[in-house]
Amino acid sequence: MIKRRQVRETVLKAIYAYQLSKDSSQHIVDTLIKKQEFTKDKELRRFAEKLFFRTLEHEEELDEVIVDHIKNWDIKRLALIDRLILKMAICELLYFEEIPTKVSINEAIEISKRYSTAKSGRFINGILDAALTDLSESGRINKKGRGLIQKSLGS
Repeated sequence: MIKRRQVRETVLKAIYAYQLSKDSSQHIVDTLIKKQEFTKDKELRRFAEKLFFRTLEHEEELDEVIVDHIKNWDIKRLALIDRLILKMAICELLYFEEIPTKVSINEAIEISKRYSTAKSGRFINGILDAALTDLSESGRINKKGRGLIQKSLGS
């Protein structure tokens, strides 16, 4: 069974390829996302494409949220993988009203453990917890359905 984590990992690789290659976003989708086994499932394919395009579409806004929470640190000094994982997770927090906030945060932490450094999971958790608090307080988190609004993994 293909899980959404595999889809998120594919999207991370696609955004990474887009950042480094500067190929068109559609070319990246056609070569990296649409060739995956999970694309036989329409829902998973739509989720992958939506996460990829929304993350790119809102890149400046997502960077601003990250910058607001990395005290005394230049965003360009962040590991690229960590930055992309943060962008994807914040994109989910803001633009995927059906995904619980704790799921987005947990998935980001788990993906960082696989694709980044040993310390990345704690770093990403801290940034996302702080971002979620601020975004919630400013009314920017709009989740629908039961159990979809949770402050953090600890709540």
